[in-house]
Amino acid sequence: MNRIIKTIFFLLFISFGFAQNGKLLSKKLVDISKTPIWNRFSQDNVLHSDFEYLKKLDCYSITYESDGQKVRGLLIEPKKKGKYPVVIFNRGGNRDFAQLTVGTMIMYCSKIAEQGYVIIGSNYRKKDEFGGEEINDVLNLTETVKEIEKADPNCIGMFGWSRGGMMTYLALQKSNKIKTAIVGNGVSNLFDTANFRPKMEMNVFAECIPDYWNNKELELKKRSVIYWADELDKNSSLLILCGTNDKRVNPEQADKIANKLKEIEYDYELKEFETDHYFSEYKMELNEIVIEWFDKRLKKQNYR
Repeated sequence: MNRIIKTIFFLLFISFGFAQNGKLLSKKLVDISKTPIWNRFSQDNVLHSDFEYLKKLDCYSITYESDGQKVRGLLIEPKKKGKYPVVIFNRGGNRDFAQLTVGTMIMYCSKIAEQGYVIIGSNYRKKDEFGGEEINDVLNLTETVKEIEKADPNCIGMFGWSRGGMMTYLALQKSNKIKTAIVGNGVSNLFDTANFRPKMEMNVFAECIPDYWNNKELELKKRSVIYWADELDKNSSLLILCGTNDKRVNPEQADKIANKLKEIEYDYELKEFETDHYFSEYKMELNEIVIEWFDKRLKKQNYR
């Protein structure tokens, strides 16, 4: 009898633990005028005309639960009442490098939010496996948005840049909740990345990926969509953006994954621009393309 009771309590504990994945633990309004990036889009404490739209948005720092860990993230939403489609933004970098900041969210996502979207992003857990267990921190955001009043949890898109592109591919492999996605200068083949930038293998792959040297081939394939593109959610779609002068991610990766997607008849588009990893000369065009894609593939298909 005691054994049965213990088993029941154990099962309840396990189910309760999983039920907490994505639970919103805190949501705090951020005063962007107190952030380091404020001076980039204001003068004498007044917003430049190009950034006046920020008055229509609220930015929050959030903490949510993922696999029993507290994970930090950011949220931008329109001030106007309503229910809005969601875009999960996946940052680049690794560990403390290129962390998701208010500045990142504003530069990459605030124009999207202005057009009627809730943008949410994760900084991933402290132990970064570069495409390992922290993919759950991205997937669990699909639960977090259920607690965001203005977010429509049934209408979710995804936008990943650089390493965040790899996270986006992994999310499309493991989830059917992402209706469409955009990948900008994303990593699709880590073997190529190791050859293109040997320091990435020594300073990132080997340091982040568990037992890397003993399991190199297996672990890199698990993180490289080029090897399992046919496992991507068939009901989703992809826009791939590539800077042909990218020195951080080999531009050839975009062409090769595009060819693979064409081969398996996946719904995708590839757009290439003569620019660098950050689309430095095409910031305005980048915003327009991203908004147009989400308007067509996410908003209009779900808000008819």
